[in-house]
Amino acid sequence: MNKRRYDSETAKHEIRKEASILFAQKGYNQTSVGDISKASGYSKGHIYYHFENKEKLFVLLAQETMEDWYNKWIQKEPTFLTAIEKLYGMAMHVLYNYQTPLLKSGQELASTPSSSPESIQKLMELAITPMSSYRAILQEGVDNGEFTTGNVDEWTVLLGTWLGGLCQLTSAQELKSLEPLFNQAVTIFLGSIRKGGI
Repeated sequence: MNKRRYDSETAKHEIRKEASILFAQKGYNQTSVGDISKASGYSKGHIYYHFENKEKLFVLLAQETMEDWYNKWIQKEPTFLTAIEKLYGMAMHVLYNYQTPLLKSGQELASTPSSSPESIQKLMELAITPMSSYRAILQEGVDNGEFTTGNVDEWTVLLGTWLGGLCQLTSAQELKSLEPLFNQAVTIFLGSIRKGGI
């Protein structure tokens, strides 16, 4: 590659883009640094220079995916006027944004014995983003009097677990057909925390 034309940011962008496609198509274990090199047009040396190894590159991509999830929610959130509306909106956001292209590869990396504990920890920490978003909505509902005073941290865990469990259905059913189920889950949940019941 001509050094004069080499641009570090362009290289990183192209490598990330092609790696993301390969991880989504082939899975984590079946994608090699050689594959990424061939697809991106950058040498293995360039890849290792920017990302150290395949594992750290994948973790970065997973973090970017979660950042994208959060940014999409932040754009939608102002369209909901109350915490109750936000909970229903969040349920739909989770439904339509759970199945990311890198999800299965992330599960693959986490279950690979040779994966570093640090990388697995970073993947697990990605759950903080949606959980923090759930907690913010629940706290808002308490603060503005929509919800009863209660243990917001416990509610957050329960809501996250409930929505996460429902997300397991997204690999086998049409997302549109799951909308009533996700909405019903929020309705039932609200029955225990909404002031005055439903």
